[in-house]
Amino acid sequence: MVNRFVIIFIGLFIVCISCSSSHITQESGVENSNQQNDSRDISDKEYDLLFVGNSLTYSNNLPRLVTQEAKRKGIVITTTMLAKPNYAIVDHWADKEVQRLIKTKKYDVVIIQQGPSSQADGREMLLNSGKEYSNLCNANGAKLAYFMVWPSRIYYHTFDGVIKNYTDAAINNKAILCPVGKIWKQHFDKTSDFSYYSQDQFHPSLSGSKVAAKVIVESLFLK
Repeated sequence: MVNRFVIIFIGLFIVCISCSSSHITQESGVENSNQQNDSRDISDKEYDLLFVGNSLTYSNNLPRLVTQEAKRKGIVITTTMLAKPNYAIVDHWADKEVQRLIKTKKYDVVIIQQGPSSQADGREMLLNSGKEYSNLCNANGAKLAYFMVWPSRIYYHTFDGVIKNYTDAAINNKAILCPVGKIWKQHFDKTSDFSYYSQDQFHPSLSGSKVAAKVIVESLFLK
């Protein structure tokens, strides 16, 4: 009887260990992390970020670069990426997955991005659809941030429009602005070095994505 009791006890102990390991999850396209939302302490610089965008976000796995840049500055973050080719923020909204994620109340910051948006329709999306994101974030304990992107080199003349529309949207919706495109343009105008672009002259090179990660970390945590 004693031996049988010991065997049953050991079996239950193993099952309990197995169940507890299910709390270790892998964020979309990023890294392994222990997800225990109830124990998250913002004062200890532990943050959950949700990236919502398109290929300008998933190129070079920008969320991972942001995680690495934050770590160098002593900031601990975990990230989730929701990014699809050619998607605008209205497309993500129509899919409804982004609403589901935000409503989990898991995220401290939701970082949204779409195409350059220098024209009137892109500006309207940033302002009006961005307002819907802002309202949902506010209702679920998250802060909205805009990841300002850039135009392709062939449309370089639209750069000021991109900067203005992202800036106006962030101001109007009381969101954080991550002015990556503005920093890119300052570099280009000063150096005539366009190596932040990849070979297609639109998507970022690895160095361009690293600059983006640096600007995002500084905008979110160091200002």
